[in-house]
Amino acid sequence: MTVSEDTLSQIGRIGVIPVVTLEDASQAAVLANALLAGGVSVIEITLRTPAALEAIRTIRFQVPQTLVGAGTVLSIEQGQAALDAGASFMVSPGYDDEFVDWCLDHALPVLPGTITPTEIMAARKRGLRVVKFFPADVYGGPRAIKTLSDPFPDMKYVPTGGITLTMLPDYLRLPSIFAVGGSWMASKTLIASGQFDEITHLARESTSLVAQSRQN
Repeated sequence: MTVSEDTLSQIGRIGVIPVVTLEDASQAAVLANALLAGGVSVIEITLRTPAALEAIRTIRFQVPQTLVGAGTVLSIEQGQAALDAGASFMVSPGYDDEFVDWCLDHALPVLPGTITPTEIMAARKRGLRVVKFFPADVYGGPRAIKTLSDPFPDMKYVPTGGITLTMLPDYLRLPSIFAVGGSWMASKTLIASGQFDEITHLARESTSLVAQSRQN
């Protein structure tokens, strides 16, 4: 089986991925709709809480316009549970051959975490051309990605980890950036306090920055 290029292409077109940790699955649909109102039709639900799988299931079936993926996937077992819940793509914090192969066998787009040339080469050997760069802020941010782009000109990156709205343009101006992930659009604080209008505003600001970067 081959990975759905359409799924990856949709993520690339949007240019930003909200990385969300939900404590209450009942907030999943309203959150996804708030992001949609701001022009963001993709969301990564991290598997860090008991509510995560139900949140993925809720978004998949109640907000079908949104592409929902599972994040912080640490094992094939977690990946299978997320797939059963309706996840359309997988994101892991690190690189693991067995997990990547499982995703490819299931035609699931996977963004494994990479940070070193060795990890990038391992992902590239498996046929991946888009990988997660995590944690971006700790390991050099845009400067590190720019440096890695020289020996790996065919690789694209999705940096996540410590990225804020004000930092977003620094990443988007790099040609090797596929999309940028982070919690700045839908933080746990904003969700818990029900500030969904602010989430819409931040999503709109983010997509505006993506559009501006592609005009330059």
